[in-house]
Order: sequence, then C-alpha cells, then structure tokens
Amino acid sequence: MPEAPSPPDRFASPESVARMLGIDVPSVLSLVGEGRIRGVRVGPGQEWRIELASVEDYLDDQAENVRRTALWDQSQAASFPELWGHGDVRHPD
Repeated sequence: MPEAPSPPDRFASPESVARMLGIDVPSVLSLVGEGRIRGVRVGPGQEWRIELASVEDYLDDQAENVRRTALWDQSQAASFPELWGHGDVRHPD
C-alpha cells in the first residue's frame, strides 16, 4: 500500500522560530503565552511546536502596525481611512 504524501511543514521548533525572528526562545514562548502566535505541545516530552502560518500572521500584524504608526507620525491630519486601511484616502501615495 503506498504511503500518503506528507503535508508541507506546518510547524517549527521554538528555536527555529527564534532564529527566524531574531529573538530568543523565551520571547517566542512568551508570544505563544500571549496568544500572538499559536503553538502546541506534542510528543512524550511535550515539546513546543509553533504553527508557521501564525508566525506569518504575527509579522503581517507587526508590519501593519508600523505602517499605521508611520502615517500617524507623518501628519496629524492623516485621515482615518489612511490609518486603518479602508475607505477614501485623502492623500494617496
């Protein structure tokens, strides 16, 4: 009987995620504890595995926060649609 194809890598160790993000392992586990990235404990040793899609979502959220902060810092007259990413944009780039 042929083996089922293995799914693409969905999870990574906290050490791998820490290297990807340039932070230490306790910071990765703190992000898991805060619910900012998703992790599960697996195996007999209950080792943490971090869902890579949640790391991408976390980075996207961080980039969006930086974008909004930069817009806010550029002008106190920035419109809310520019800051929050929807609606009419008063000063398009």
